Amino acid sequence: MKDRLMDFDEALERFEPVMGFEVHVELGTRTKMFSAAPNPAHPDFHDAEPNTLVDPLSLGLPGSLPVVNEQAVRYSIALGLALNCEIATSSRFARKNYFYPDTPKNYQISQYDEPIAFEGSVEVELADGRRVTIPIERAHMEEDAGKLTHVGGATGRIQGAEYSLVDYNRAGVPLVEIVTKPIFGGERSAPEIAKAYVATIRDIVLSLGISEARMERGNLRCDANVSLRPRGQEALGTRTETKNVNSMRSVERAVRYEIQRQAAILAAGGTIVQETRHWHEDTGTTSPGRPKSDADDYRYFPEPDLLPVAPSRELVEELRAQLPEQPVARRRRLKAEWGFADLEFQDVVNGDMLHLVEATVGAGAAPQAARKWWTGEIARVANERGVEASTLVEPAHVAELQRLIDEGTLTDRLARQALEGVMAGEGSPSEVAAARGLQVVTDESALVAAVDEALAAQPDVLQKIRDGKVQAAGAVIGAVMKAMRGQADAARVRAIVLDRAQA
Repeated sequence: MKDRLMDFDEALERFEPVMGFEVHVELGTRTKMFSAAPNPAHPDFHDAEPNTLVDPLSLGLPGSLPVVNEQAVRYSIALGLALNCEIATSSRFARKNYFYPDTPKNYQISQYDEPIAFEGSVEVELADGRRVTIPIERAHMEEDAGKLTHVGGATGRIQGAEYSLVDYNRAGVPLVEIVTKPIFGGERSAPEIAKAYVATIRDIVLSLGISEARMERGNLRCDANVSLRPRGQEALGTRTETKNVNSMRSVERAVRYEIQRQAAILAAGGTIVQETRHWHEDTGTTSPGRPKSDADDYRYFPEPDLLPVAPSRELVEELRAQLPEQPVARRRRLKAEWGFADLEFQDVVNGDMLHLVEATVGAGAAPQAARKWWTGEIARVANERGVEASTLVEPAHVAELQRLIDEGTLTDRLARQALEGVMAGEGSPSEVAAARGLQVVTDESALVAAVDEALAAQPDVLQKIRDGKVQAAGAVIGAVMKAMRGQADAARVRAIVLDRAQA
């Protein structure tokens, strides 16, 4: 049944939105959180077959004992510091008990009342330059669950599926879960704040080098909590938790949708069910998941097989000294370094392409060229396909594409064809250009012959040029480019045409 929605502006007139976010970051260590099994979040193991990155602990076999991954602890402390958190002198792990097929131990090793990092904040910047401070309650370490694939249904979910497959490769992947405090005062900017917050977390994670933070891969996942309360009411409303939203744009849309959906229910005298909800990218809607459990339902108790984590002050200060610049400062620095106008830079930010442009510039492309490709052709294809731009092409390939143009190997038109091949998985720009025969024709004799042939077909053009009507050369240039399938340098063809007119 389709949800009733209230107009967004009306919803904001009647209700105050309150948000909260739980962002899960997969850490890119070589091994898992509590065992020596390979970590699929590490680049070396991305393409592993199902159930090949496992060991007794991943499978929950009796007698297997956990051992804490030291590098994961260091990464977690660094992230906590970047979020301006206090780092606990002693924190400990707990067992979070629940049964699900992808949790083979029937519990998850997590942290409950003694997290590694707590009481922080992060500043985000909106499109109009406003800065909003997001309060962080905690950032705690835990392990990921496995992955279920439901087969045979229309939606890919368990409802209507014929059977389910479980892959334990992801079981035990190191995670940091970042939990905000309730976020008040967002008002009509609430959806934009949600998007900006998740983008800022990703920027921090990338700058620390602790994760690839690719949402489409699940390296970074956001659970968005939304509740409404009538204007003037002190008590918080009942919240819903939209799970595992996997793109910045979707986070923004999911928050906006929940505000409109909940407002319609409350205005009609209904009540909000405290539940998890699923986000549907294709329809831009949420649907019910399961009733949301509270902490008591998980029967937390201290993990008996692990000692507390007690980082030394020396380690904490060492990691603090290595922190990169904050995202807001980084944005302003990049804008100045690249020389972008306000609108140019905002196009990059709004398209969630700052990290892509930065990586492309780092790979050797000029800033304006990098911006042109990402906000132009690549963004157009991404919008058509309904995917993230980062899934289509690597920044290094965009830089290579521009280098081929700068060297004169490809024209802009040929480069777009080469990009099309790269996005189709045919290889790097150089490989695609070679396989498709896209290189610019540099044989001067071939160009002269093509120009002479075009002039012979349009004998009046030479006289028009000689009479001062230089624009008449356009017809000949177009004919030559068509004859050479766009593989001629238009500027060189024009020069040959004008040279012929002076002969």
